[in-house]
Amino acid sequence: MRKITLIYFLIFYSFTILSAQNTSVSAEKISPILIEQVASGSNYLDFIVILKHQADLSAATTKPNKLTKGTYVLSQLQATAIQTQSNLVDYLNQQVMPYRSFYVVNAIHTSGNADQLMTIAQFPTVEKIIANSPYQIEAPIEAAAAQLTPTEIEWGIQMIRADQVWELGYTGQGVVIGGQDTGYDWTHPALQTKYRGYIDADSTDHNYNWHDAIHSINPLNGDTTSSASNNPCGLDVTEPCDDRRHGTHTMGTMVGSDGENEVGVAPDAKWVGCRNMERGWGSPASYIECFEWLMAPTDLNNENPNPALAPHAFANSWGCPPVEGCDTSNFSVMETVVNNVKASGVVVVVSAGNSGSECSTITNPAAIFENSFTVGSTRSNDTISGFSSRGPVLVDGSMRMKPDISAPGSQVRSTTPGNNYDTFSGTSMAGPHVVGVVALIISANPSLAGQVDQIEEIIKQSAVVRTTDQDCGITPGSSVPNNTYGHGRIDALAAVELALLATPTEELFAAPISVYPNPFTNELHFDLGEIAGRSSVEIFNATGQLVLKARFEGTGIHTLSLSELSNGIYFYHLKNGDQVMRGKVVKE
Repeated sequence: MRKITLIYFLIFYSFTILSAQNTSVSAEKISPILIEQVASGSNYLDFIVILKHQADLSAATTKPNKLTKGTYVLSQLQATAIQTQSNLVDYLNQQVMPYRSFYVVNAIHTSGNADQLMTIAQFPTVEKIIANSPYQIEAPIEAAAAQLTPTEIEWGIQMIRADQVWELGYTGQGVVIGGQDTGYDWTHPALQTKYRGYIDADSTDHNYNWHDAIHSINPLNGDTTSSASNNPCGLDVTEPCDDRRHGTHTMGTMVGSDGENEVGVAPDAKWVGCRNMERGWGSPASYIECFEWLMAPTDLNNENPNPALAPHAFANSWGCPPVEGCDTSNFSVMETVVNNVKASGVVVVVSAGNSGSECSTITNPAAIFENSFTVGSTRSNDTISGFSSRGPVLVDGSMRMKPDISAPGSQVRSTTPGNNYDTFSGTSMAGPHVVGVVALIISANPSLAGQVDQIEEIIKQSAVVRTTDQDCGITPGSSVPNNTYGHGRIDALAAVELALLATPTEELFAAPISVYPNPFTNELHFDLGEIAGRSSVEIFNATGQLVLKARFEGTGIHTLSLSELSNGIYFYHLKNGDQVMRGKVVKE
């Protein structure tokens, strides 16, 4: 009751201010956090203005590859921002208000007083105004280092069989990955030559390879002054730097290798990065800025964005809790950003969070969104980590199943600043394993670059089946996917084998198809539901050899007798017209 009374008071207070200024804007257009700040008499308000008109990117799905997707998405987003932001920009210039214009979502980040906030809210082009509240990254859990000799491959890499993919000749070559995090120690021996800006020992180019979205000291760090010297890296730095170790650790899991320490899943991939947190504290604006840069990297002057230089996938090991400003009133802003970046042909990998082990503990952006490829954490015994957040997503009312997939995240040894190696635990450590697998997939089959849905399906369909006795939501833990592991624990070798069979022109089935049981003994059932007509299925063994081909007529359940096949891993290729589904099954 007290909370409701406070809300009504704040809304009444804001209406009183609006009435006094003879305005007609509704208080609902402004976030409750800003209304509270106005009510408390704050003279400094930091906020993001969201415009009503957002770009239509529906045609991006028709573009054939990553470059054409990225170029189309960038042009549409920029055109929308130019056409709709001009009047607001004129006002901001007249008021001498600092601002940064975004196009990855049609929005402007600015700051001002209550009068200026209320005036901006009256613009007919403005949809809503949200607070740019800072929030802090979920700290990883430090653990004692595993007893490994320097030449031994890390347990997570062995678990997902990435080292066996290397033996096939696929090590991430020709692929660019990235991350937005606390920054990166680019001079670390395991990372330096993998940095795309590294040319040789005497030459480096940070243009299009690094961006710093930290422009001021975050007051939540409790410094007595706002001097840039409070941050060990400084502000607006022009080369990669890590002020909290977290980012360097995640990047090492993606690409790290120094000849003795094999900590990276894709050791020959190149990397780019963006710093989005100031000693662990980020804000919606700093995250949006990094999303925009990763979708179309710019030079060091933040000019000349080039989608051709965007990474193929990047890690997001962060979350925005409600207590720090993210709530149902502004979820849609960050979701639009994620949707637009994915439409440009980039895989957006997001850590699920460390709020487990109860159900429906995946509660924060960007892990909750449909188009985020959300990752849970597993242990070295191939079970879910106790801290790994679970689905379904309730916070937005969607009941969406999450995570999408799981990966090693407990006691992961990787790079840290100062040429060091440390062992951390968290879903922040799991997500980078998935980014590395994306790099291996594309290095094995470059034609899949930019085919985000297809890449994600390959990872899900090739995953090691993991079930649990924990039933979350209406989905039993015994089914696959489930709200604990998602579709299972990633298997890099199986994913690459499946990717080698794929072509980028495939269209995924629009309706759900069930293939069961998995594992199977003698019979495998294909439930086509209402999909009519003639369907064909091909079964391949683990080496890619075709071992069986069959046809199905009509809807419903069709059964294959596979008793003559030896035990092991098999891949199926189901096709109906232009629709295709690929997956992995195990015969026991």
